[in-house]
Amino acid sequence: MKTIYILLFALFFANTLFAQDSPMNGLNVNDKAPNFELKDQNGKLVNLSNELKNGSVILVFYRGQWCPYCTKQLTNLQDSINMITNKGAQVIAITPEQKMNVDKTIAKTKADFTIISDQNLELLNAYQVSFELDSATSTKYKTFGVNLEESNGNNGNALPVPAVYVIGKDGKINYRYFNRDYKKRPTVKELLTYL
Repeated sequence: MKTIYILLFALFFANTLFAQDSPMNGLNVNDKAPNFELKDQNGKLVNLSNELKNGSVILVFYRGQWCPYCTKQLTNLQDSINMITNKGAQVIAITPEQKMNVDKTIAKTKADFTIISDQNLELLNAYQVSFELDSATSTKYKTFGVNLEESNGNNGNALPVPAVYVIGKDGKINYRYFNRDYKKRPTVKELLTYL
């Protein structure tokens, strides 16, 4: 029964693959990465400029703990975290979900890297990855148990294009992955070449 549910869930999301018509195009390579100072999952204040003093940052925008593609991506990053830190870099993941759902993400992926709940869409907008899911698609999501208003709180139906930016110590973007097809994600191997 669980296999059938997962298959139906995947087929549904395949049918709504390009429902994320974002006017945003993301930031570009060589752009200065917008600084931020927000609390992580442990209540620690994370300042990008301070983090870059220690090395590069892989900034990952993900949709939520309910998204199997996001969960797989974050699990892959966690499984490869030693290769990332050996290159002097770290991972910071950003989601529009509330803190309680960040906790669910951590439980599913075993992530021990920084995760930030962007409750005012400050980062999603600054990095130009935010879009509003249309009401028809939002209603379809609810039939599969995904209620974005509950998951995201004040952020409502806002989601990020699942973008990835590698930011160098100089604060400039060295790599950008921006694909509206949320089923596609960059490999860890690809990210490592830009660290």
